[in-house]
Amino acid sequence: MRKIKIPFIVFGVFLLSLIIFHAGCARSDIANLESRGKNIVCFGDSITKGKGVNIAESYPAALAKMTSFPVINAGINGDITSEGLKRVKTDVLDNDPLLVVIEFGGNDYLNKVPLEETIRNIEEMIKIIQARGVMVAIVDISNVLFMGEYRQEFKRLSNKYRAIFIPRILEDIVSTESLKSDAIHPNAKGYKIVAYRVYRGIIPYLTRNAILRGLREKIFDSSKTFR
Repeated sequence: MRKIKIPFIVFGVFLLSLIIFHAGCARSDIANLESRGKNIVCFGDSITKGKGVNIAESYPAALAKMTSFPVINAGINGDITSEGLKRVKTDVLDNDPLLVVIEFGGNDYLNKVPLEETIRNIEEMIKIIQARGVMVAIVDISNVLFMGEYRQEFKRLSNKYRAIFIPRILEDIVSTESLKSDAIHPNAKGYKIVAYRVYRGIIPYLTRNAILRGLREKIFDSSKTFR
Protein backbone atom coordinates (compact mmCIF):
# COMPACT_ATOMS: atom_id res chain seq x y z
CA MET A 1 0.00 0.00 0.00
CA ARG A 2 1.41 3.37 -1.02
CA LYS A 3 2.03 5.77 1.85
CA ILE A 4 0.36 9.16 1.88
CA LYS A 5 2.80 11.86 3.06
CA ILE A 6 0.31 14.14 4.73
CA PRO A 7 2.48 14.49 7.89
CA PHE A 8 5.24 16.13 5.86
CA ILE A 9 2.79 18.64 4.45
CA VAL A 10 1.40 19.40 7.89
CA PHE A 11 4.93 19.81 9.26
CA GLY A 12 5.82 22.17 6.41
CA VAL A 13 2.78 24.35 7.05
CA PHE A 14 3.56 24.33 10.78
CA LEU A 15 7.19 25.33 10.13
CA LEU A 16 6.14 28.17 7.85
CA SER A 17 3.62 29.45 10.42
CA LEU A 18 6.21 29.25 13.19
CA ILE A 19 8.81 31.25 11.27
CA ILE A 20 6.31 33.89 10.24
CA PHE A 21 5.12 34.18 13.86
CA HIS A 22 8.66 34.77 15.06
CA ALA A 23 9.42 37.35 12.36
CA GLY A 24 8.71 40.07 14.89
CA CYS A 25 7.49 43.32 13.42
CA ALA A 26 7.86 42.16 9.81
CA ARG A 27 4.69 42.75 7.83
CA SER A 28 2.64 39.83 6.58
CA ASP A 29 0.93 41.68 3.73
CA ILE A 30 3.87 42.52 1.45
CA ALA A 31 2.86 42.37 -2.21
CA ASN A 32 4.38 39.64 -4.40
CA LEU A 33 5.90 37.76 -1.48
CA GLU A 34 6.15 34.71 -3.74
CA SER A 35 8.13 36.57 -6.40
CA ARG A 36 9.80 34.08 -8.75
CA GLY A 37 12.79 36.16 -9.85
CA LYS A 38 16.44 35.40 -9.16
CA ASN A 39 18.13 38.72 -8.40
CA ILE A 40 18.00 41.57 -5.93
CA VAL A 41 18.16 44.76 -7.99
CA CYS A 42 19.36 47.88 -6.17
CA PHE A 43 17.83 50.70 -8.20
CA GLY A 44 18.75 54.29 -7.48
CA ASP A 45 21.17 57.18 -7.75
CA SER A 46 24.69 57.85 -6.43
CA ILE A 47 23.96 56.36 -3.00
CA THR A 48 23.26 53.08 -4.79
CA LYS A 49 26.03 53.44 -7.36
CA GLY A 50 28.56 54.07 -4.60
CA LYS A 51 29.87 57.54 -5.32
CA GLY A 52 33.10 58.20 -3.45
CA VAL A 53 34.28 54.58 -3.47
CA ASN A 54 35.00 51.93 -6.06
CA ILE A 55 32.11 49.71 -7.13
CA ALA A 56 33.34 46.83 -4.98
CA GLU A 57 32.80 49.01 -1.89
CA SER A 58 29.28 50.16 -2.79
CA TYR A 59 26.35 49.15 -0.63
CA PRO A 60 25.01 46.65 -3.23
CA ALA A 61 28.43 44.96 -3.24
CA ALA A 62 28.40 44.77 0.55
CA LEU A 63 24.81 43.52 0.48
CA ALA A 64 25.83 40.73 -1.91
CA LYS A 65 28.15 39.40 0.79
CA MET A 66 25.30 39.24 3.29
CA THR A 67 22.82 37.22 1.24
CA SER A 68 22.89 34.18 -1.00
CA PHE A 69 20.90 36.00 -3.69
CA PRO A 70 22.76 37.70 -6.57
CA VAL A 71 22.70 41.51 -6.22
CA ILE A 72 22.71 43.86 -9.21
CA ASN A 73 23.81 47.49 -8.86
CA ALA A 74 21.48 49.61 -11.01
CA GLY A 75 22.50 52.97 -9.59
CA ILE A 76 23.50 56.01 -11.65
CA ASN A 77 25.24 59.08 -10.20
CA GLY A 78 23.09 62.19 -10.33
CA ASP A 79 19.92 60.39 -11.40
CA ILE A 80 16.62 62.08 -10.64
CA THR A 81 13.38 60.12 -10.45
CA SER A 82 12.15 61.12 -13.92
CA GLU A 83 15.32 59.68 -15.45
CA GLY A 84 15.15 56.60 -13.28
CA LEU A 85 11.59 55.98 -14.41
CA LYS A 86 12.79 55.82 -18.01
CA ARG A 87 15.13 52.90 -17.27
CA VAL A 88 12.87 50.68 -15.20
CA LYS A 89 12.51 48.14 -18.00
CA THR A 90 16.13 47.90 -19.13
CA ASP A 91 17.83 48.21 -15.74
CA VAL A 92 15.26 46.46 -13.57
CA LEU A 93 12.70 44.26 -15.31
CA ASP A 94 15.20 42.86 -17.83
CA ASN A 95 17.37 41.64 -14.92
CA ASP A 96 14.92 39.00 -13.62
CA PRO A 97 14.30 40.70 -10.27
CA LEU A 98 13.11 38.88 -7.18
CA LEU A 99 13.17 42.09 -5.16
CA VAL A 100 13.84 45.69 -6.20
CA VAL A 101 15.27 48.14 -3.66
CA ILE A 102 14.25 51.64 -4.78
CA GLU A 103 16.50 54.46 -3.55
CA PHE A 104 15.73 57.85 -5.09
CA GLY A 105 14.90 61.39 -4.07
CA GLY A 106 18.19 63.00 -3.06
CA ASN A 107 18.92 64.54 -6.43
CA ASP A 108 15.30 65.63 -6.83
CA TYR A 109 15.67 67.45 -3.52
CA LEU A 110 18.96 69.09 -4.55
CA ASN A 111 17.55 70.08 -7.95
CA LYS A 112 14.38 71.47 -6.36
CA VAL A 113 12.07 69.05 -8.16
CA PRO A 114 8.64 69.43 -6.53
CA LEU A 115 8.03 66.74 -3.95
CA GLU A 116 4.72 65.82 -5.60
CA GLU A 117 6.54 65.05 -8.86
CA THR A 118 9.19 62.98 -7.10
CA ILE A 119 6.59 60.89 -5.30
CA ARG A 120 4.54 60.48 -8.47
CA ASN A 121 7.60 59.13 -10.31
CA ILE A 122 8.47 56.68 -7.52
CA GLU A 123 4.85 55.59 -7.34
CA GLU A 124 4.94 54.81 -11.05
CA MET A 125 8.13 52.79 -10.59
CA ILE A 126 6.43 50.74 -7.88
CA LYS A 127 3.37 50.07 -10.01
CA ILE A 128 5.41 48.96 -13.03
CA ILE A 129 7.62 46.65 -10.98
CA GLN A 130 4.82 45.12 -8.92
CA ALA A 131 2.79 44.50 -12.08
CA ARG A 132 5.52 42.00 -13.00
CA GLY A 133 5.01 40.09 -9.75
CA VAL A 134 8.13 41.46 -8.06
CA MET A 135 8.59 42.55 -4.42
CA VAL A 136 9.52 46.19 -3.83
CA ALA A 137 11.41 47.86 -0.99
CA ILE A 138 11.44 51.65 -0.61
CA VAL A 139 14.55 53.19 0.92
CA ASP A 140 14.32 56.39 2.93
CA ILE A 141 17.46 58.54 2.77
CA SER A 142 16.11 61.38 4.92
CA ASN A 143 17.67 62.36 8.22
CA VAL A 144 17.23 64.90 10.99
CA LEU A 145 18.87 67.61 8.88
CA PHE A 146 16.80 67.43 5.68
CA MET A 147 14.10 65.64 3.66
CA GLY A 148 11.86 64.87 6.62
CA GLU A 149 8.76 65.34 4.46
CA TYR A 150 10.06 62.70 2.04
CA ARG A 151 10.07 60.08 4.80
CA GLN A 152 6.36 60.59 5.39
CA GLU A 153 5.60 60.20 1.69
CA PHE A 154 7.81 57.11 1.31
CA LYS A 155 6.03 55.54 4.27
CA ARG A 156 2.66 56.38 2.76
CA LEU A 157 3.65 54.74 -0.52
CA SER A 158 4.85 51.62 1.28
CA ASN A 159 1.50 51.29 3.02
CA LYS A 160 -0.52 51.99 -0.11
CA TYR A 161 1.34 49.48 -2.26
CA ARG A 162 2.26 46.97 0.47
CA ALA A 163 5.96 47.51 -0.12
CA ILE A 164 8.82 47.03 2.32
CA PHE A 165 9.85 50.28 3.98
CA ILE A 166 13.47 50.81 5.08
CA PRO A 167 13.77 54.06 7.06
CA ARG A 168 16.74 56.35 7.65
CA ILE A 169 19.54 54.40 5.99
CA LEU A 170 21.84 57.44 6.28
CA GLU A 171 21.08 58.19 9.92
CA ASP A 172 24.26 59.14 11.83
CA ILE A 173 26.31 58.71 8.65
CA VAL A 174 25.86 62.22 7.20
CA SER A 175 26.76 63.70 10.60
CA THR A 176 29.87 61.54 11.11
CA GLU A 177 32.97 62.58 9.17
CA SER A 178 34.66 59.20 9.56
CA LEU A 179 31.77 57.54 7.69
CA LYS A 180 31.67 59.93 4.70
CA SER A 181 33.66 60.47 1.51
CA ASP A 182 32.18 63.97 1.02
CA ALA A 183 29.42 66.11 2.51
CA ILE A 184 26.68 63.69 1.48
CA HIS A 185 28.02 60.31 0.41
CA PRO A 186 29.24 57.50 2.67
CA ASN A 187 32.71 56.05 2.41
CA ALA A 188 33.37 52.29 2.33
CA LYS A 189 32.66 51.94 6.03
CA GLY A 190 29.50 54.01 5.70
CA TYR A 191 28.23 51.96 2.77
CA LYS A 192 28.66 48.79 4.84
CA ILE A 193 26.31 50.32 7.40
CA VAL A 194 23.84 51.19 4.64
CA ALA A 195 24.05 47.63 3.33
CA TYR A 196 23.39 46.19 6.76
CA ARG A 197 20.34 48.42 7.23
CA VAL A 198 18.98 47.37 3.85
CA TYR A 199 19.72 43.73 4.63
CA ARG A 200 18.00 43.96 8.00
CA GLY A 201 14.94 45.44 6.28
CA ILE A 202 14.62 42.83 3.53
CA ILE A 203 15.85 39.58 5.10
CA PRO A 204 12.51 38.63 6.75
CA TYR A 205 10.83 38.78 3.35
CA LEU A 206 13.61 36.99 1.48
CA THR A 207 13.32 34.23 4.07
CA ARG A 208 9.56 34.00 3.70
CA ASN A 209 9.92 34.00 -0.07
CA ALA A 210 12.34 31.08 0.03
CA ILE A 211 10.13 29.13 2.42
CA LEU A 212 6.93 29.77 0.49
CA ARG A 213 8.51 28.78 -2.80
CA GLY A 214 10.10 25.67 -1.36
CA LEU A 215 6.98 24.64 0.52
CA ARG A 216 4.81 25.09 -2.54
CA GLU A 217 7.10 22.79 -4.53
CA LYS A 218 7.08 20.15 -1.78
CA ILE A 219 3.28 20.21 -1.55
CA PHE A 220 3.07 19.78 -5.31
CA ASP A 221 5.49 16.84 -5.22
CA SER A 222 3.67 15.19 -2.30
CA SER A 223 0.31 15.49 -4.09
CA LYS A 224 1.55 12.97 -6.63
CA THR A 225 1.16 10.24 -3.99
CA PHE A 226 -2.60 10.72 -4.17
CA ARG A 227 -2.78 9.77 -7.83
